[in-house]
Amino acid sequence: MRRFFLAGLLVVVPIILTFLILRLLFRTVDGLLAPLVTELIGRELPGVGLLATIVIVFLAGFFISSVFGSRLYSLGEMLFIKTPLVRTVYGGAKQLMEGMFSQGGKAFKQAVLVEFPHKGVWVVAFVGGEIQIAGKAFLAVFVPSTPTPFTGFVANYLPEEVVPLPISIEEALKFVVSGGIVVPEELKSSGAKPLGKLV
Repeated sequence: MRRFFLAGLLVVVPIILTFLILRLLFRTVDGLLAPLVTELIGRELPGVGLLATIVIVFLAGFFISSVFGSRLYSLGEMLFIKTPLVRTVYGGAKQLMEGMFSQGGKAFKQAVLVEFPHKGVWVVAFVGGEIQIAGKAFLAVFVPSTPTPFTGFVANYLPEEVVPLPISIEEALKFVVSGGIVVPEELKSSGAKPLGKLV
């Protein structure tokens, strides 16, 4: 079950991101070309932005598929990774992916409940690690967004402000991605149980 969920997540999320990127590209291209086409032919031409976007994506794919294009893409990716600010964002995103799916020490430690963005509102989050601030121990907690948990917020909580959940990281991730529709069996019980020690 877990393997199928993770496999599905890795398929669905890229599709959503691709759709959002293509929509942004379409709006940009349409905004640039539509006025020019209208001026050239004297009337609006519906679909010119969509057609141009499809052509651009096709040509980009054709170019990347060539030997020269593949090498140029690899070079561009190398430069992309070496760019200071971009490298930081990319590295953080990569570590986040490892934190969600890794079986090693980089994985999130536990699924928890925290009050976010203000008191009285509880959200499912993930403990990433422990930090020391002014002599006090805080838990670094990642609060994911729905339905794409690869973005979110990092907040620091005192251990007593965090409620550990009796579910796995994968089960908590299902809950977040589904918008609360897929509820783990452990959270359906009406009887309150001790949740144990965190981290």
